[in-house]
Amino acid sequence: MVWCHQVYGLILAEYCGPDISLHANVLRNFGQSSTAENSYAEVVVNYTDRGAQAQEVFSLTLPSEQEMDFHPRIDIPHTDAPFVAARVKWFDKAKGFGFANEFGIFDDIFIHVEISRRFGFADLQPGEALAVRIVDGPCGKMAVKVRA
Repeated sequence: MVWCHQVYGLILAEYCGPDISLHANVLRNFGQSSTAENSYAEVVVNYTDRGAQAQEVFSLTLPSEQEMDFHPRIDIPHTDAPFVAARVKWFDKAKGFGFANEFGIFDDIFIHVEISRRFGFADLQPGEALAVRIVDGPCGKMAVKVRA
């Protein structure tokens, strides 16, 4: 069982492990059809060839109204790291984030929608080639600059 936070299709584990996929059917079995961003959930996780997947939800705590209305601006850490070639794995501007992979490396690179917008991308498509400047964030690699 894992206590998780930020539920919205993907769950970010409290211990910064791999993202956990939350299928709508698993959420429905708990009696919910959807949940809000920044919810907290206690789930059983099944690790498969397709990644970590929530198998059962034990508890779900919705954020307060203040947490739901709060949209923090992200700070962009300064880095002189070189740009690296990457491809978009997936990106959902409605969710506010997505992931890319550096060519030849399978570790995910988190891309926040504010970063993509700040550098001129209204949306990113799966398979789209990018040059990204990355830093090590609290839960893994994070893009701080993107360009075509």
